[in-house]
Amino acid sequence: MPAAALQITGRVQGVGFRAWFAREAARHGLCGWVRNEVDGSVGALVEGSQASIDAMVEACRDGPPAAHVTHVEVTPATLQGLRGFQIAC
Repeated sequence: MPAAALQITGRVQGVGFRAWFAREAARHGLCGWVRNEVDGSVGALVEGSQASIDAMVEACRDGPPAAHVTHVEVTPATLQGLRGFQIAC
C-alpha cells in the first residue's frame, strides 16, 4: 500500500479545508491525517491504494468552494500503517 505526503498552498486555511479533506479522504478510503502548517499551507499524509491517492490529489487541486489552491506538492512517504483519518492540530 503506498503512502504520500501532500503540501497544499494557496488560500487553504480558514476556509474549511481540513474538514473537507477529511471527508474526501474517507470517501476515497484513505487513512492518515491533515493539519494546518505555520507557513499558511495545509499538510497531509495519506495511505491507501495508488488510485485513491491519485483521486485525492486531483480533488485537492480544487478543494472546497471557499479555497483557492495554487499548488499541490506530492512526495512519496514511508508507510506508517495508520488507521482511520484525523484532523491534527
